[in-house]
Amino acid sequence: MLGLGLLAAPVALAQRPAALRGTVADSLSGQPLAGVRVVVLGQPGGTATDALGQFRLAGLAAGTYRVQLGALGYRLKTSEVTLAAGETRSLTAALATTSLDLAEVTVSQPRDPNQTLAAISHIDQTLRPINSAQDLLRLVPGLFIAQHAGGGKAEQIFVRGFDADHGTDFAVSIDGLPVNMVSHAHGQGYADFHFVIPETVEQLRVYKGPYTARFGDFATAGAGEFTTKTSLDRSQVKLEVGRFDTRRALVLLDLLGSHHLFSKKPESAYVAAEYNFTNSYFDAPQHFKRFNGLFKYTGQLTDRTSLTLLGSHFTSSWDASGQIPDRAVNEGIISRFGSLDPSEGGSTNRTNASVVLTTALPQAAVLRQQAYYSRYNFSLFSNFTFFKNDPVNGDEIDQTDHRNLYGYTATYDRDDRLGHGGRTLHTVVGLGTRLDDSELGLRHAVQRRILDTVSTGRLYEQNINAYLDETLELTERLTVNAAVRADLFIFQFRGQKADSATGFVPLTGRVARGRVSPKLNLYYQLSPAVQLFVRSGLGFHSNDARGVVQGTGHFNALPRAVGAEVGSTFKPVPSLVINAALWTLHLQDELVYSGDEGTTESAGPTRRYGVDVSARYQLTGRLFLDADVNYSHGRLVGMPAGENYIPLAPSFTSIGGLTLRNPNGLSASLRYRHIDSRPAQEDNAIRARGYFLLDAVVNYTRPRFQLAATAENLANVAWNEAQFATDSQLRGEVSSVNELNFTPGTPFFIKVNASVFF
Repeated sequence: MLGLGLLAAPVALAQRPAALRGTVADSLSGQPLAGVRVVVLGQPGGTATDALGQFRLAGLAAGTYRVQLGALGYRLKTSEVTLAAGETRSLTAALATTSLDLAEVTVSQPRDPNQTLAAISHIDQTLRPINSAQDLLRLVPGLFIAQHAGGGKAEQIFVRGFDADHGTDFAVSIDGLPVNMVSHAHGQGYADFHFVIPETVEQLRVYKGPYTARFGDFATAGAGEFTTKTSLDRSQVKLEVGRFDTRRALVLLDLLGSHHLFSKKPESAYVAAEYNFTNSYFDAPQHFKRFNGLFKYTGQLTDRTSLTLLGSHFTSSWDASGQIPDRAVNEGIISRFGSLDPSEGGSTNRTNASVVLTTALPQAAVLRQQAYYSRYNFSLFSNFTFFKNDPVNGDEIDQTDHRNLYGYTATYDRDDRLGHGGRTLHTVVGLGTRLDDSELGLRHAVQRRILDTVSTGRLYEQNINAYLDETLELTERLTVNAAVRADLFIFQFRGQKADSATGFVPLTGRVARGRVSPKLNLYYQLSPAVQLFVRSGLGFHSNDARGVVQGTGHFNALPRAVGAEVGSTFKPVPSLVINAALWTLHLQDELVYSGDEGTTESAGPTRRYGVDVSARYQLTGRLFLDADVNYSHGRLVGMPAGENYIPLAPSFTSIGGLTLRNPNGLSASLRYRHIDSRPAQEDNAIRARGYFLLDAVVNYTRPRFQLAATAENLANVAWNEAQFATDSQLRGEVSSVNELNFTPGTPFFIKVNASVFF
C-alpha cells in the first residue's frame, strides 16, 4: 500500500544541517525496493528510494525525527532517528508485505508522477485472476484484445478508441525488453506477448497517451511496462486441465534459497517453465502447443552495484480455423466453429537474453544500463479472401520473419535540492539504440505448400534515441514534469517484389528520419486524497520500412501523435479509489503496410477524444468491486460525414467484477467484459458486433497447496472475437462479396488446476 504522511517532532537548532541516508529492502527476499516513499513526519516534502533502494534526506536541523516508509503492497514502517548538527546518519529498513486495504492506499506517485494509474494497477494485480499471458494485457484498464488465428498469434489490441492492430499504437515491454516488432512480416508493431509466463509477473506500470519521455515508438495510445519477479516466495508445481483437450503444466523453482552465488549480499535466482496444449473449440483440432522457459538472477554485488541476468526461450506451433464470412455460416457450408481452409496456422519462437547493471554514483545519482538480444522466428499461413485472387489454388499466403534484435538503454537519474526552500528536482537522462536485422518474406501457398513469392528481402532498421526528463516540486502541492525526447530512425530494406509485367522489381532503399517529442505534465495534490493532473505531449509510431523506402516521404515515415488529457485520481471515501481522465489525441496521416497483400496505403489523419473512468471499491474487509468505463469518439479527418468512421474503433467498452477474498484461503471473482458494436468500414455499412461476457474464478489457497477453477463465457453466448469487413470469394462463387468476416469467440469453457508449494 502507499501512504506516507509526515508529522514531525524535530528539535530545531541553529547549527549546521544534518542528513539522513538509508536503504530499504523487501523483508522476505532482502532485495532493494525502488520507489518507496520516505517522509519526515511533520515536515513538507520527502523523497523516494532509487533503483538500488537507497534514499537521501538533506538539510535537516539537529534533532529527533520520526521517519516513515511506505509503498504499495507493503506495511507502513516508522523509525525514530536522532541527528546531531552536521551529522550524516544511515538507516536500514525492511518492509513486509501486507494484505490489501483500500483505506490505506494513497493517490500520488512521488518517484514517477506520470504513473497516474499506479494505485489502480496495484489493486488489479492483487485482486484480478491471471490465467494466461492474454490476461496480463487485460490488466491495462480499458484495453481489449481479440485472437483471430489460433492461440499462437499476437492478439489484436483495442485501447482508447484505437484498433491498434497487433500493437501499432500501444507499446509493450517486459523487464526492459521491447515486445513490439518494427516492420514485422504480419503487421507493424506486432506484439506477441505469449513468451511471458503469467505467474512470474510481479508488476505492471500503465501509461496512457504520449506523455512519458522514456517511451518512443508505438506509445501513442499508451504503454504497458511489465516486470517479472526478482525472487520467488516459494517454489511451485501446477497442473491444469480443461475442456477441448486443454492441458498446462508449470514449474517455478527457487535455485539459491539462503545460498550465495557471487557475493554475500542478497541474491536470488529461479527458473520457470510451462507447457500448454489445447485443441480449442473449433471443429478442426488446433493442435496448439507452446513451451516457455525463463531464468532470472538478481543480486546485490556491492553496496553500490546490482546485477540482473535474464534468459528465456519460447516456442509455439498451431493450426487455425481463421476468419470466416457470415454467408458461409448462414448458408450452412460450415458451422460457426468451422473452417474454409484448415491448413491455416503457423509456428514461432523467441529467445531472449538481457543483462542489467545498476550503479550508485556520487551526488546521489544512479546509472542503469541494459543490453539485450532476441532471436525471433515466425511463419504464419493465412487465407483471408479464399478464392478471390486465385480461383484454382486459393489465396493462402505464408508470412515469414527471421530476426535478430539488438538493444542498449541507459538512464542516469538523480535528485537535487534547490534553493533555500529545499524543493526537489528529479532529473532523468536516457539514451538508447535498437537494431532489427530480419529476413522477411511473403509467399503464395496452397495447403502450406509454397507456390510462388510475392515479396522478399532483408530489413535493417535502427532507432537511436535520447531524452531529458525533469520533475520539479514547485510547491508542497504542485509538481511539474517537463521532458523532451529525440528519435532518429534509419530504414533500410534490400529486396524485391513480384510484378505481373516484369516478374520481379526491386524493393530497395535507405531513408533516415527523425522526431523530437516534447512533453509537459502538471500534478496538483489538492489533498492527501485528491490529485489533479493536466498532461500533454507529442509522440509517434514508425511505419513499415518497406513502405517508407518506396518514396512515401518524411511525412509518413513517423506520423505524429498529439495528445492531451485532464483528470484526477481521488478517494471520495476512504475505501474508494477513482481515476478519471478526459483526453484527446490527433494522429497525422498514416502509412499502413498491409502484410497480407504486400502493399502500402494511406489511412489519412484521425482525431479522437474520450473519457476513461476506473473505480475500485472495498465494500467490506473481504469484498471488492471494480469497474472500468471507457468512451471514445473518433473520426477520419477531411472525409465527408458518413464516410469518416474509423474502422473497428470501439466507442464504448467496460470491464469489471466482484471479488471475494476470505482470510481462510477461499477467494472467488465474477467478472464481465463488454464492447459495443462499431463500424467495420468507413461508411458504417458493415458493423462489427458487440458482446457482453461473464467469467468466473474460484480458488482455495493454503500454505502448501492451491485448488482453483475458471469458467469463461458462463452464459454460453455466441460472440465474435475478431471481426473485419473483408472482400472474399468462396469456391464456386462468380464474384467476391464484401461482408463481415469473423473468428468466433470461446463458448462455455471450464478448466481446473492444482498447485503444490514447497
